[in-house]
Amino acid sequence: MTPPILRRLAELRETTTPWIRAGARIGVVPTMGALHEGHMSLVDAAKAACDHVIVTIFVNPKQFNNPEDLANYPRTEEDDARKLARFGVDALWVPDGPQMYPEGFATNVSVAGLTDVMEGAHRPGHFDGVATVVAKLFTQTMASDAFFGEKDFQQLLVVRRMAADLDLPVKVHGCPTIRDIDGLALSSRNLLLSDRARTIAPRLQEEMQGIAEGLHTGKPLASLQTAAIARLEKAGFAAVDYLDLRRQSDLSLAEDLSVPVRLFAAAKLAGVRLIDNIAI
Repeated sequence: MTPPILRRLAELRETTTPWIRAGARIGVVPTMGALHEGHMSLVDAAKAACDHVIVTIFVNPKQFNNPEDLANYPRTEEDDARKLARFGVDALWVPDGPQMYPEGFATNVSVAGLTDVMEGAHRPGHFDGVATVVAKLFTQTMASDAFFGEKDFQQLLVVRRMAADLDLPVKVHGCPTIRDIDGLALSSRNLLLSDRARTIAPRLQEEMQGIAEGLHTGKPLASLQTAAIARLEKAGFAAVDYLDLRRQSDLSLAEDLSVPVRLFAAAKLAGVRLIDNIAI
């Protein structure tokens, strides 16, 4: 059965109030729609941990730097609702723009430090948009638990920092990246790839794995990065925005494997910007 679609905050509060009074754990899975198996893994995790689960769909204009990117973002609400039917989700929260940002809205949530690098550096204001909308989704749903994919690891750390700093009573869970059979990390943006580009896209993860293997055998990071970028550009990637080794704790740059680190990448392919990361 497809979950009920709620579009007004009053409807959402009417739904969640009895759950809260009963002391139930409420899980929220924030999304921008165009749901895929990566999202479904988050729903699975929420169902396992919580008494009730809310999936949210809101294409947040505040986290897009490019108006064309916002306009082209896939919107598949009816299909998304059908995909959720088998999970027994309790509600689908789908506010519109005026519901989320009513006239006169003047508040911005900003997280310093973690947002200065990688996506934050290449997409100014992006994480302000993320932190603002997620803070609102947490308070709107009154969730006790929230579920985010590690594919957007920087986003995960930003949301955790925001929730901790604002004393929001929600536990933020990080869930493993889900990949296609050829290694490409699942993303709603993959729908925008042409057939040819889709065959090239897995090269990004392959090169990342190659760097990881090289680091484990003692090869220098700089030479591994330079060679990987050259191969990606030769394969058809128009630009590699970054291919960074960073500490998992605070996203500061790392040179070796002496502390827990991740390799982060962002690259453009046929007009589509792909991001990925792997733990090393």
